[in-house]
Amino acid sequence: MALLHVHHYSKALRMNMDMEVILPEKAKSQIGLESRGGQGACRVLYLLHGLSDDHTIWLRRTSIERYATRYHLAVIMPGTHRGFYTDMTYGFKYFTYLTKELPVLCGRMFPQISRNRQDTFAAGLSMGGYGALKCALRAPETFSKAAALSAVTDVARMAREQPNPLLKDVFGTPGKVENSFNDLFAAASQMAPEERPPLYMWCGTEDFLYQDNLRFRDHLQGLGYALTYEESPGGHTWDCWDKKIQDALEWLMGDI
Repeated sequence: MALLHVHHYSKALRMNMDMEVILPEKAKSQIGLESRGGQGACRVLYLLHGLSDDHTIWLRRTSIERYATRYHLAVIMPGTHRGFYTDMTYGFKYFTYLTKELPVLCGRMFPQISRNRQDTFAAGLSMGGYGALKCALRAPETFSKAAALSAVTDVARMAREQPNPLLKDVFGTPGKVENSFNDLFAAASQMAPEERPPLYMWCGTEDFLYQDNLRFRDHLQGLGYALTYEESPGGHTWDCWDKKIQDALEWLMGDI
């Protein structure tokens, strides 16, 4: 696997941005690594960070490079600051950047990655879990599946019960978040049945977001989504996410 640090200019955000990129190599002789893929263009995962983290965090806290090697999988880890992967009310257009600009940019920069929607996935933790679910529900023309770990799922409740300047900058007036473009519950309800993507969710039973995840699970199941939901003892911690990202990759890439 090749590891690249990419510093580039975003037209959508009008500023320079950073991302870490893992690209598969055809070499078969790396000691201690085994790949189950390798034929044709590689699939691509956009792996999203949480609120307090940045584009480097998955490399620093997990062995994502080693895990991705098993599947001949490219991993794009963009930095998006504290913007909730949203076109902010008062701020930057992070959702446009992630779903419109970045896939085109990466396709040009890295011709070995597939540009096929069926080969393009999103995953993330906490705020990044929200972003991954939003990618699949609001940009299904680009992302075919999403996996969310300890995800923020109910931003309407957060905006209503935890008002603060950041959430107001991101989502606007608390009372206007419910049923908006940024509300995952509304996004799931508004998708046509034939467009609904397969989704994977995990949350620890001691996580402060556990009850929100249960409500969103029940909402998706009630609508008939192809949802794989898992839970196990654990909190909002990297020891859980390091393990569960491996399960998420197995789910995403299970046909290899």
